[in-house]
Amino acid sequence: MDLLDSILGAMDKPPVKDKNKSQMYEKQKQQYETQKNKQREELNRFRSYVEERLGRFVKDDNRHYMEFQPLDQVHRSIVHDIAETAGLFGMSFGMEGERYIVVYKKEHQPCEDEVNARKNGEAWNAETAQQYAERAKLLRLKSLEDREAATKAVEIKPSSNYNKKYLHIFGNDATTETAHKTELNRSYGYVPSENKKDVRSIEQTMADISAKKRFKAQHHQAEPPVL
Repeated sequence: MDLLDSILGAMDKPPVKDKNKSQMYEKQKQQYETQKNKQREELNRFRSYVEERLGRFVKDDNRHYMEFQPLDQVHRSIVHDIAETAGLFGMSFGMEGERYIVVYKKEHQPCEDEVNARKNGEAWNAETAQQYAERAKLLRLKSLEDREAATKAVEIKPSSNYNKKYLHIFGNDATTETAHKTELNRSYGYVPSENKKDVRSIEQTMADISAKKRFKAQHHQAEPPVL
């Protein structure tokens, strides 16, 4: 009976843990916490470093932007956060692994040439700015020349062929000048301008009118009365 009780009592007790596994687990946990604390401290130091740099940058009236070294995504997010809090404007450039941030004062944001240069992996300085300005000038001149050439190439064409339209009147060699010189047929009511001109003097005209009136009066008196 005592043996049975001993067996049953041993079965009721929880299994004994492996001490080695427990010690390994505790060690890994401590290492994780230590690493996590180190990362937190490193990020806090980096945040203080960025705040100190941007603080000097804001007070420096001679600087319009500040460029940071290439950073990973976590560190870039810290720079963006601090820049936004300080009322600054940050932009990231470059390929992943070499991506960096440039922080600008809002009153001195980057021009289009600078953005394009940095996107192309070029350093932005006075020499690069001059190269992009000259390139933009050449592009504007070429665009202007292309527009002028296109304007000269445009020909104004009539909606219909004048010669073909009046071919049955003027013939194959008809031109606008020929049309102006064409003389109308007198059988269609054409009256020469020389026949329209009255070459009589005023005295002759008045005498003719008076003679016509006397003729009509005499003719009227000579007619017999109608019964």
